[in-house]
Amino acid sequence: MKRKCNEAHEINRRQFLERLGLGSATALSLMAIGPLQTLSNSPLKGDIGREVSPLGGDSEGSMTYRTQNGTGEKISLLGFGMMRLPREQEQVNELVDYALAHGVNYFDTAPMYGGGQNETATGLALSRHPRESYYVATKMSNQNEALWPFEKSKEMYENSFRKLQVDYIDYYLLHSVGGGGLDNLKSRFIDNGLLDFLLEERKAGRIRHLGFSYHGDVKVFDWLLDNNDTYHWDFVQIQMNYLDWNYAQRRGGRRGRGDANAEYLYGRLEKLGIQAVIMEPLRGGSLANVTDDVREQLSRARKDDTPARWGFRWVASHPDVLTTLSGMNRMEHLKENLETFSPLEPCTTVDNELLARIADKMAGLPTIGCTTCAYCMPCKHGVDIPGNFAFYNKAVTEGRLPLPDSSAPDFEEKRVAYLEAYRAAIPAAARANKCQDCGECLKKCPQQLPISTHMSKLVEMTRKKKA
Repeated sequence: MKRKCNEAHEINRRQFLERLGLGSATALSLMAIGPLQTLSNSPLKGDIGREVSPLGGDSEGSMTYRTQNGTGEKISLLGFGMMRLPREQEQVNELVDYALAHGVNYFDTAPMYGGGQNETATGLALSRHPRESYYVATKMSNQNEALWPFEKSKEMYENSFRKLQVDYIDYYLLHSVGGGGLDNLKSRFIDNGLLDFLLEERKAGRIRHLGFSYHGDVKVFDWLLDNNDTYHWDFVQIQMNYLDWNYAQRRGGRRGRGDANAEYLYGRLEKLGIQAVIMEPLRGGSLANVTDDVREQLSRARKDDTPARWGFRWVASHPDVLTTLSGMNRMEHLKENLETFSPLEPCTTVDNELLARIADKMAGLPTIGCTTCAYCMPCKHGVDIPGNFAFYNKAVTEGRLPLPDSSAPDFEEKRVAYLEAYRAAIPAAARANKCQDCGECLKKCPQQLPISTHMSKLVEMTRKKKA
């Protein structure tokens, strides 16, 4: 298309697109497109000439797919996260059958999910279908130091094949790298020879694509990408949503621990031509359970779209996203998400501007950055860690949290209401005051949250006021 703007105006448009959550390479590729048509249904070219799959499906009601860079595989832009599955296998089968019938073909699990049961449940459900009809992803979940010896980790790897009932794994990940820094990474994967083994497994075809999922210290993320010429990562799984795009460093409740905003993570992958698998597109559900004023703003812009659909659309509109994971343990969630991605309606610049303003406002809320992944569970003292944090965060977003200033006119009313609701929602044996500050949960939290510190804050808020 012939350019109609002068050079200065073109630069301003690029800066505007970047501000709205699109990388510089993507912004440059969109500068010849109309100002409201940020992403089209035509194939786009990235900064190194790689082809990005069309955003739209072939027809109304058809799933949107992305093309895997290395093999040309068509991956559903909606991926099924198998972490929070129903307990009954029949229900798991029903969800998997419905997802496959409506175009979902990427299923993500891990040995540690569901107390070690979800790989088996995933395998039972998927094995009832032709092997070529789905792509399965699982992980090397050797976060526990007892699993660092090579033979122990190799046993976990081989068990995944047995549980999933497959003779090759489509997408295999080093699970949750970043926590514990480079020393932890090298102990888990480098010094014991495990990564060399996995590279050989990829060469042999038992692993089709090798990548890693990242949380925590960005030095680990950078080190793995700096050594991409050695490892040739096929994909990388990151946490990305419109709030973490610029405000991820606040989610842990402390600064300086070395994490990075999603804009940086996605940008580095984009430059290297490595596609991203996205986890926590709704930030643990917090972007689906927004305040009334945010819900009203979104409804005015697109009256039929739920807050969850807005969150998914924003993530999936980034062209180097291979698939967007959603933990769909209820049929109504699966059906709503299928509507969002069948086909995807990409976010416009106007949409992105609205979400950027909302993110700026949400970043000022005193929420706890828990995504309710439950990696910290079980707590040996019985505390429901994600349950406590979820209750607190919901009170924040709904405006029910008592303000710290006890002179506020509604302070006592809110304090009493909060205390009563807390006691009704959280059983006595699972409340924050049962925390013994043992530190066991800190080593398991992928967000590296100061859990005991947050528990102390919750205890103070729920303590009876002395006469």
